Amino acid sequence: MTVASRGVVSRLSKIIGPKSVSQLRTLSAYAAEIDSHDLNSSSSRIIDCKSGIMSRDSKRTGAIAVKCGMTALWDKWGARVPISILWLDDNIVSQVKTPEKEGICALQIGCGQKKEKHLRKPEVGHFRAQGVPMKRKLREFPVTEDALLPVGTSIGVRHFVPGQYVDITGITKGKGFQGGMKRWGFKGMPASHGASLSHRSIGSTGQRDAPGKVFKGKKMPGHMGVEQRTVKSVWIYKIDPARNLMWVKGQVPGATGNFVFLKDAVYRKPDISLLPFPTYFAEEDEDHTRLEPLIADIGDIDPFMAAD
Repeated sequence: MTVASRGVVSRLSKIIGPKSVSQLRTLSAYAAEIDSHDLNSSSSRIIDCKSGIMSRDSKRTGAIAVKCGMTALWDKWGARVPISILWLDDNIVSQVKTPEKEGICALQIGCGQKKEKHLRKPEVGHFRAQGVPMKRKLREFPVTEDALLPVGTSIGVRHFVPGQYVDITGITKGKGFQGGMKRWGFKGMPASHGASLSHRSIGSTGQRDAPGKVFKGKKMPGHMGVEQRTVKSVWIYKIDPARNLMWVKGQVPGATGNFVFLKDAVYRKPDISLLPFPTYFAEEDEDHTRLEPLIADIGDIDPFMAAD
């Protein structure tokens, strides 16, 4: 029994009398045994911050990025590449979930910075209990046991490599209330032959006879956007370790300034021999401010000459 437990028992004995003191001591001893068992089970797993060998069944953690906008680049062959720029703003591991304690293997990643006065008290208590700085955005990524990382580990842009494919999840832009043509791509009504004031109408929505109702899920005008969407197999064109920026090919869901969530692609799996596992660990004498951007290898065959 701990000192705190003995103090609680002594104070309660003065209030309720000596008859229930033995029961209180039994309960406090049982609680202390449970606490010691939880501490032993949680401390039995030691997570090292070192590189390992990735297997085909291994699953690495993802990362949280801020969408900075879109632009276009031209590769060495002169082909135009549409680009979305993502910024990995100070990603760290804020919590580790293990099978012994939570029943799952997962890593909670925190992104950005936020003042304590702008957070709720439970959120502040969570960050203080984990011993990490206050974060603006949190996201949990399921991982395998060999990909667990200790709390406080930094996840930089070099967690990914140029040329690999990633899945990016985000919240789409809000479009407000839209009609059937914009929301669902309807063709619309005829533009001539007597059609008046119904060119963008969706047409009939139900039946006159039984069942005489509009079925649930009918494509009709309504609120458009602000939905979670995932773009599969997005190609990483370039990364800039000095500024923690990433250039990906194509569009990314969300408006400029929104958070997006990256993880290794499911359908177009990257080469496990090229990925840092469980993440990239910088060397002690490495100066990341002087690192040059890394560009994906697009081959030695000119696509314009190959087309001829």
